[in-house]
Amino acid sequence: MRVMFSGPVSVFRDRRLPEAATPAGYAALIDAYQLPVPVPHVLSAVGTKHRILEQAGWRIYTPRHAPAPTLEGHLTFALKNEGLDLAILKRLFLAVREDEIAELVKRTPTGLYTRRIWFLYEWLLGRMLNLPTADKVSYVDAVDTDLQFATSGQNSIRHRVRNNLPGTSDFCPLVFKTRALTEFVAQDLKERARVVVSQVPKDLLARTAAFLLFKDSKSSYVIEGERPPQDRIQRWGKVIGEAGRAPLDEAELLRLQRIVIGDERFVRLGFRGEGGFVGEHDRETQGPVPDHISARQEDIACLVRGLIAFDQAAENQLDPVVAAAVLAFGFVYIHPFEDGNGRIHRYLMHHVLARRGFNPAGIHFPVSAAILDNIGEYKDVLESYSRRLLPCIEWETTPQGNVKVLNDTADFYRFFDATPHAEFLYACVQRTIEQDLPRQARFLRSFDRFRSGVENMIDMPERTFNSLLGFLQQNEGRLSKRARDNEFSRLTPDEVTKIEELYRAAFYDSG
Repeated sequence: MRVMFSGPVSVFRDRRLPEAATPAGYAALIDAYQLPVPVPHVLSAVGTKHRILEQAGWRIYTPRHAPAPTLEGHLTFALKNEGLDLAILKRLFLAVREDEIAELVKRTPTGLYTRRIWFLYEWLLGRMLNLPTADKVSYVDAVDTDLQFATSGQNSIRHRVRNNLPGTSDFCPLVFKTRALTEFVAQDLKERARVVVSQVPKDLLARTAAFLLFKDSKSSYVIEGERPPQDRIQRWGKVIGEAGRAPLDEAELLRLQRIVIGDERFVRLGFRGEGGFVGEHDRETQGPVPDHISARQEDIACLVRGLIAFDQAAENQLDPVVAAAVLAFGFVYIHPFEDGNGRIHRYLMHHVLARRGFNPAGIHFPVSAAILDNIGEYKDVLESYSRRLLPCIEWETTPQGNVKVLNDTADFYRFFDATPHAEFLYACVQRTIEQDLPRQARFLRSFDRFRSGVENMIDMPERTFNSLLGFLQQNEGRLSKRARDNEFSRLTPDEVTKIEELYRAAFYDSG
């Protein structure tokens, strides 16, 4: 059957082009083969003008970039200019005949792109084409490291391709080397964190670390809309403090869920045995109104296996923050549990950063606190993929008001573009290093200085002192008339004046 590729269009999959142009690469393949896949963030097309235009999720190339209107032409264009989109490639390979790929390779068996296509076909589908081993030519990377993050890789002699994919065919999201990520990596935040910590006196460092740990644990519950008791927050904080010590496996994930949930009377522990979604229920029908639909329960085992394999494969290979984003956001999209997914998702960020030695010893960055302060952007990042995923999922409502997925969706959870997620997490990590950690250390210095000054003046129980500090913080360093007339009526005017001076000296004058 001859496949027809589109001519110039103004709209593609409900997305307007900045000017009429001919879809190219992945866009052309999605259209020609009617592939039911999440559409990439950025699509390519060929225009009529002799300049490249990047606008509104499109990259419009010049006529000289136009690929041949064939499967090989658009596949080569995609690999050369758009990097790997494994979900599209797998669905494409399932849609074309096996002999078409074999013939493509036979025409140019030593070609850089044909060998990559050949390798990716067999890697994604798990079956071999009837082709002899490639001639002894130079190896080519499966992932173009100018475009996307990858590992050092292992050679596939059969294809003369270096398999530098950062995961397995069970789970392998990819991340583009955007300008933002390139700049983050160049900052060497790991070393920056070490320097910041070295400037904190040792007697303050442990207290700073403990406060940040408690803050992160509390923030992770607040993100989920929960207000648990202090002991539960402290218990989860202790778990975060031990992140990275145990290898990631199914038993560890189940252990984390038990700790997160605490009271299991109304929650079924363990991996889901039914569908799942994030969203609301219609008030009238009580039917689900999903913002995100979780992976099918029958796919959870292989996807979790892929997560675990990714964690092991990316260790000491992939950039630590990029690896943390891929693992953590991949987990939350799969949503393998009935409850507890969000907090474990954020724990996995700590797991990777700690295991890779990105954190200074004894310090765990309060990533959840940074997320909470940027909750709108966090939700946008989560929805950046969920919005594109939902149209690809066929589902129906169950009698219990849940969702039942009707089509094969596993590839959409194992292969996705995690670039926005990596950019967001890097920004959170940078903030915790450059702002949260130094700010808390400065606060403790000021706190100790102020407390020492007050204690030299007057004996005051700790609860009363903390109340005094709270009033001063609320009123910009001055004790309000209400506080002077009530809680602190026993202080003389001279003592009040002196305390306010001590506060200003400790918290303002000290810088």
